[in-house]
Amino acid sequence: MAANAEQVRILLVEDDDGDALLVEELLLEAGTGVTVQRARRLADARKLIPDAACVLLDLGLPDSQGLDGLRWLLRQEPDAAVVVLTGMADEYLGEEAVRAGAQDYLVKGDVTGKMLHRVIRYAMERRHWSDAQRQLHDAQVSAQENARLERGLLPSPVLDDARLSVAARYRAGGKQRLLGGDFYDVVQTPDGWVHALIGDVCGHGPSEAALGVCLRVAWRALVLAGRPPSEVLSAAQLVLQHEEHEEAMFATVCMVSVAPGQRSGILRLAGHPAPLLVTTDQITELAGPVCPPLGFNGAEDWPACEVGLGDRWSLLLYTDGLIEGRISGSPYRLGADGLMGLMRDALGAPPFDPGRVSDDALLSRLIEQVRTLNSGDLNDDIAILALGYA
Repeated sequence: MAANAEQVRILLVEDDDGDALLVEELLLEAGTGVTVQRARRLADARKLIPDAACVLLDLGLPDSQGLDGLRWLLRQEPDAAVVVLTGMADEYLGEEAVRAGAQDYLVKGDVTGKMLHRVIRYAMERRHWSDAQRQLHDAQVSAQENARLERGLLPSPVLDDARLSVAARYRAGGKQRLLGGDFYDVVQTPDGWVHALIGDVCGHGPSEAALGVCLRVAWRALVLAGRPPSEVLSAAQLVLQHEEHEEAMFATVCMVSVAPGQRSGILRLAGHPAPLLVTTDQITELAGPVCPPLGFNGAEDWPACEVGLGDRWSLLLYTDGLIEGRISGSPYRLGADGLMGLMRDALGAPPFDPGRVSDDALLSRLIEQVRTLNSGDLNDDIAILALGYA
């Protein structure tokens, strides 16, 4: 019945001493080596059900008659493997019990030890198979939900200019989650402006991921609708306030709008790390006004600043998970300066090639270097978005 048969516990719920003795003798005859626990009433069985590999349930008990006992038992322990015991005149009731959720039924007086052993074994195997099928179904549903969330958080860019390149990488923090609350987007509008966004909903889990999707979709819709960038963050904050699942949720955001001609842009920061600018001769952190995150202390205005980009450039937008890891076991975090150092190492000596920043391999290398410095996975999610012009 199992590799360690002595550890298999059978719960017999039977009030008749003679029938109970018969079941025990049959199991002994079959040489199963199982441990039988007995309860005379359902009320006595309640505490024993969770530890039982299989339950043999009489359908005529002092505190239960017919299928009521089976239904009660399955409500208490939906995953239990149950075999019902019926009298000779109630064989039809056994068939009804199987339809109600029992794994099988046995007719008293018409059972051998081997039959009882086989029925118990099959009941346990069918329950395990049902559990495996349910877990597979749950995994498939979870994978579909994660795929939908991924499409919502990490969309394909909308670009018309072939000289623009985009690359992105995402890695969930910890070891259990597939997606967190980080999101990004890139949209080029008919007027030639290119708008890039990266954001981070405070917290981890499906609620934060769902809120990140709402904010990202709202941002794209507003940009494509031609709303002025100065209004977009205010509208996104209204979305956050209406869609948040818990109180005091907030999101940091970095938004860069590149002007037609691609030599300058406008930077807006809402509590988010500033992006890095890579040109042929330097790697710098773009400076912008320090502003609160969306949804934080009723903020209503996020001032913008103009930034020069040059002839050939790449912007590296990222969430704070990339720079908050420790450095080789020390108490010090990587920070923006450390990130720029990793970028210089990756690109080599000047003159730099800005086009390499939007290379998938370089972004993957960057994440692995950060993980190595942190001596393993980081607790926070990481999103990186590289937008380049060459």
